[in-house]
Amino acid sequence: MCVNFRPPDPAQLEAVMGVVIDLHDHGFWRTETWKDYQAPIVRGSRDDQRHGQREGLLASYGMVPRQRIPAGVRPFDTMNARIETVGQLRSFSSAWQHSQLCLVPMTAFYEPCYESGKAVRWGIGAADGSVLAAAGLWRSWESEQGIEHAFTQLTMNADEHPLMRRFHRPGEEKRALIIVPQAEWDDWLDCRNLEYARSFVRPYPAEQLRAWAEPIPPRSKASAPAQNNLLLDF
Repeated sequence: MCVNFRPPDPAQLEAVMGVVIDLHDHGFWRTETWKDYQAPIVRGSRDDQRHGQREGLLASYGMVPRQRIPAGVRPFDTMNARIETVGQLRSFSSAWQHSQLCLVPMTAFYEPCYESGKAVRWGIGAADGSVLAAAGLWRSWESEQGIEHAFTQLTMNADEHPLMRRFHRPGEEKRALIIVPQAEWDDWLDCRNLEYARSFVRPYPAEQLRAWAEPIPPRSKASAPAQNNLLLDF
């Protein structure tokens, strides 16, 4: 499953999705997002007077940030939620039942490819270079710093997908992010019917994606862009 992606910069986010995030109190988000990093997400406005409008905010990657896991509980990951069980698992069910849907914008996401016999990080992005938006869930809570947010990405089976079945460890089920087409962004954000929400669970066309091998940057320098190489189109 995807545990690392590259979000758009503020200018791209405003130009493509029409939202602006106030960075005065947060600072610029990093070029690559990993577990517990802050990244931009887009949701439908929770203000009744602004219904139907998009709202951008920074949120922590992972529905349950590490600092909110109770002492004595073994750390667990919540960066991805399986669409098959999202309504059943405690970490995600409340947000799903309350239709707390969001979009996670990205210019690329990363998966391991084992075709060479060892794990090689590959990037996947839109064939035309546009911003992709993964279906996600968000949650919020009160803290000493005010209202904080976290998010997860929704995933689906990809055993038959021409591109996404190439990733992950051999013998494991293949998974893929649920990518929402741009023409349906607002339909997803405005959705309040869970059965209708499941209608967005469709394989994203392989011909609209491209993939390339890309070395992983040092985590201490995760905010610096990595260099693409070995570009392949599908």
